[in-house]
Amino acid sequence: MKAYLTRRYWFSASHRLHNDAMSAEENQTVYGKCNNPHGHGHNYSLEVTVTGQVDPRTGMVCNLVDLDGFVHEKILERFGHQNLNTLEEFQGTVPTTENLCVEVYGVLQKGFHHAQVDKVRVEETMLNSFEYAGGGDIRY
Repeated sequence: MKAYLTRRYWFSASHRLHNDAMSAEENQTVYGKCNNPHGHGHNYSLEVTVTGQVDPRTGMVCNLVDLDGFVHEKILERFGHQNLNTLEEFQGTVPTTENLCVEVYGVLQKGFHHAQVDKVRVEETMLNSFEYAGGGDIRY
């Protein structure tokens, strides 16, 4: 029996949406107030969904302790309380929440082996949320 498990986490980070390949006017048109030279912050909600066979012995897709430990160590400690623009993952990439989803998915896909990663969802504001479920050209 295959099942899905979704777990929610929270972290805060800042970013500036800016593309050096575009003019100041283009950046302002595309990113508006999110192009503020001093950046801005969000209290992100992260949902991680994993899937797999339910272990008949434990009744679980995976142990929550394993998932929580991995997410805290590899994702929340990495991205939380950071200016995303300064992180290696976003050098040459605009740190949009779409790109943050891709990065988080890649970290999970590469290192979490207790269940299959199905998707990640990041809520940036009450009005904006983004999901990534693999496919396409992602960087690990």
